[in-house]
Amino acid sequence: MLIREATTEDWAAIWPFFHEIVAAGETFTYPPGLSETEGRDWWLLTAPNRTVVAVDEDGAVLGTAKMNNNHMGNAAHVAGASYMVDPAHAGQGVGRALCEYTIEWARAAGFRSMQFNAVVETNVHAVALYRSLGFEVLGTLPEGFRHPTKGYVGLHIMHRAW
Repeated sequence: MLIREATTEDWAAIWPFFHEIVAAGETFTYPPGLSETEGRDWWLLTAPNRTVVAVDEDGAVLGTAKMNNNHMGNAAHVAGASYMVDPAHAGQGVGRALCEYTIEWARAAGFRSMQFNAVVETNVHAVALYRSLGFEVLGTLPEGFRHPTKGYVGLHIMHRAW
C-alpha cells in the first residue's frame, strides 16, 4: 500500500465510499445529504493542510485521510485528522496506515499533539484503533450524536501528545 497526496482526479474514486459512509450517518457529523460538491470542498484540503489517499499496487484508492490544524491562532499547534476507508477494504490495515501517516505528518509539521473532536462512541473499531496508537478519551459529550439505529450516543474527544 502506498499513501500519497490526493489529487482532484482521485475524487471520482473517493466519492462513492465517502458518500456511502456519510449517508449511513453512523460515524461522521457531516449532514447525511451532503452533496458531492460540498463533500469534495470539505474533504480535499489545500496547503498547509493536506489530504492523502492510500492506494494498492494497481493505484486503486483504498481509503483517504485529511489532516489539518485543529484550531487557529494560539491553539494552531494542535493537529486534527479524519479518515475514511472504503468498506470493501475494511479490516486490512488501511485505517491504521492512514492514522500512523497523519501522526508522522503532524510531528514533522511541528504540531505538539493531535486531537479528534468527535469520535462516535459506537464506532468501536475506530476507538480501539486510536487507543492502540496512544490516543486517550479526554471526555465524552453525552448524547452528542444521533445514531440512526442506536439513538443518542456519546461523542468522544480523543487526544495524543508526543
